[in-house]
Amino acid sequence: MSSSLPRLAPLFAALALTAVALPAYSADEVTLYTTREPKLIQPLLDAYTKQSGVKVNTVFVKDGLLERVKAEGEKSPADLLMTVDIGNLMDLVDGGVTQPAPSTELESVVPINLRGAGGSWYALSLRDRVLYADKNLPLSSFHYEDLADPKWKGKVCIRAGQHPYNTGLVAAMIAHDGAAATEKWLRGVKANLARKATGGDRDVARDILGGICDIGVANAYYAGHMKNAEAGSDARKWGDAIKVIRPTFIQGNGTHVNISGASVARYAPHKEGAIKLLEYLVSAPAQALYAQANYEYPVRAGVQLDPVVASFGPLNVDKLPVADIARYRKQASELVDKVGFDQ
Repeated sequence: MSSSLPRLAPLFAALALTAVALPAYSADEVTLYTTREPKLIQPLLDAYTKQSGVKVNTVFVKDGLLERVKAEGEKSPADLLMTVDIGNLMDLVDGGVTQPAPSTELESVVPINLRGAGGSWYALSLRDRVLYADKNLPLSSFHYEDLADPKWKGKVCIRAGQHPYNTGLVAAMIAHDGAAATEKWLRGVKANLARKATGGDRDVARDILGGICDIGVANAYYAGHMKNAEAGSDARKWGDAIKVIRPTFIQGNGTHVNISGASVARYAPHKEGAIKLLEYLVSAPAQALYAQANYEYPVRAGVQLDPVVASFGPLNVDKLPVADIARYRKQASELVDKVGFDQ
């Protein structure tokens, strides 16, 4: 993050200039519980405080957010709950620790497939699951279903199937193609693996550079970080070795995304302030900071992307509601175990 700060100075200035557009507030503080690393969002929150005069009390909860808020009950100071992964966000909603927060502004910015009914939750940024390919491969388009094509036997790298990034993709495959076809697909992908499904998304790029595999599945924002890393560093070498292709499903013709998002807490002491903070987080300057500091894809249309991320081409998001896809997570996890994908 620190290496991004100098080039982001104009964004901070733009954030500061939007102060006059903010409405009056009924409270002078908001408490945010977040599973996101504070350093990734603190610049946004600091700019918000400077504009609005509203202090944001940030509480980082690495694990057990649902359990903590449940235990606190009506005495919880949490106003806003922020997570990474739609599954984690849906767990909060299904766990009864959130409340609807309808907002005309939020509904006008966040597409319907990226928010909950009645404002139960909102996506704030997107994490598209893409193909990393050896930069020299004559490949320009791809379907997720192609990962099971025998022509890729011994040429595919991927992290563990039980990782939420991949169970999300498998869940999307179930939603599009059905459980039986997805099981067949998973077996095909496993048969094509160049190595055990393990490691992280950056390791896919590393192993493509090392000649272990030709293609792999990973999140696009990791490529943004690697390709923008310091020249000569390992990360930069890995990033320079790959090209990024945004695959689509044969059925639906869209790219699978996961999200970072937030819900208003059930017993929020400052509900109005929580909604105003959410509205700020989807404003154009804040979305630009998401896009250019973290390399995540903005939910707001028309926001300028980091040049490297922009070079990956347009993102046509899968039109299936991400909440509907998340309902298949348990079945996806069971399929991963059934085919022995991580063994």
